[in-house]
Amino acid sequence: MAITRDEVAHLARLSRLALGDDELDHLAPQLDVIISSVARVQEVAAEDIPPTSHSVPLTNVFRPDERQPCLAPDEALAGAPAVEDGRFRVPRILEEE
Repeated sequence: MAITRDEVAHLARLSRLALGDDELDHLAPQLDVIISSVARVQEVAAEDIPPTSHSVPLTNVFRPDERQPCLAPDEALAGAPAVEDGRFRVPRILEEE
């Protein structure tokens, strides 16, 4: 069953899309191909295959949250190119008003 130009025009009106005559003529065969492809996929789906959201099982790859000792301020600032008042010094990007 092919999608007609009139059906595309009807769908465009329902979607509130303004399509020209050349666009309707161009979209009708494309929509027909899309609908045919979806129909083929529905034929392949088997009853004995359970629905899934992923093709492979998902596993949690994150480690559990555990408290770790953090760096002392001097250790954290040791590799900084510039330090001021115990903080990283960076160039000013905003002017004060």
